[in-house]
Amino acid sequence: MTEERDGFRQVMSRFATGVTIVTSVAREGGSVGLTANAVASVSLEPRLVLVCMDRGSASLGTVLETRRFGLSILGAEDESLARRFSDDDPNERFAGVGLRRVGSGMSVLAGALAWLDCRVWREFEAGDHIIVLGKVLECGVEGDGDPLIFFKGEYGTVAS
Repeated sequence: MTEERDGFRQVMSRFATGVTIVTSVAREGGSVGLTANAVASVSLEPRLVLVCMDRGSASLGTVLETRRFGLSILGAEDESLARRFSDDDPNERFAGVGLRRVGSGMSVLAGALAWLDCRVWREFEAGDHIIVLGKVLECGVEGDGDPLIFFKGEYGTVAS
């Protein structure tokens, strides 16, 4: 089984993905967040996006409970943020990180290339992850720099 899992991971590492930070605001007001690269647009009508979150994520419970999340698309200079939000200590993720509230009150990362404010539309069990479909309530573009990508287990950027 480990051989199959490692082989699958190696194959999928050859598929370059963008890197995002998923954020949510707990009912008590504290922020939670995680790095996600299994993200895709799904539909224009209605506007839907999907994000896959590990069942063991400390942030998943807040997203499912509040039915809300923000998605910040990272730029090439944001590798340290991607690493921080994938770290095991969720209590340190927001230290010194600029956040801004969008119209609905959801937090997104200040300075991200682009962002989406989503309401959970549906969720699906998928092995060791949960696929969360979000209905986009609001979105915006903040910058025009190069995106941060994840390829072969490493962060990088695109060659223009």
